[in-house]
Amino acid sequence: MLTVQALAACLLMASNTYQVPAAVMIGIMNVEGGHVGQAAGPNFNGTYDLGPMQVNSRWMPELARLWHVDAATAHLWVRDNGCVNVHVAAWILRQKIQESGSLYGGIASYHSATKGIGYTYANKVVAVMERKGLIRHDEKRPAKSSMRYAQR
Repeated sequence: MLTVQALAACLLMASNTYQVPAAVMIGIMNVEGGHVGQAAGPNFNGTYDLGPMQVNSRWMPELARLWHVDAATAHLWVRDNGCVNVHVAAWILRQKIQESGSLYGGIASYHSATKGIGYTYANKVVAVMERKGLIRHDEKRPAKSSMRYAQR
């Protein structure tokens, strides 16, 4: 059984490996609400959402090819190994960020290619991040005089 601390370490490693913000990964994990061993579904298209990050099973053929295993083995690894699951999620998020050209767009398309659905999801992720104190908002911009001192 993977402890919460071990899963957190895996999430941080995945975040670092794929250069995606750990705060976003935490936000996604909280919105998804999955757990190790879970296969939620079927979705409207017959796919399932797997593990803590609810990785869609549509990725299994590509992962199987990359890992040189069959799709059933990839499915088991993603569903039943929390560390594998968060790494795959970070890998997907990195691709979606690159495709969309923005972090927000990447979060949205992690969930759905349909913009309205994806943006609603991204707003939920941002709201979780705010609630958990993972996003800092500057209350006001620094005065020009303080900017001058900061540049010296």
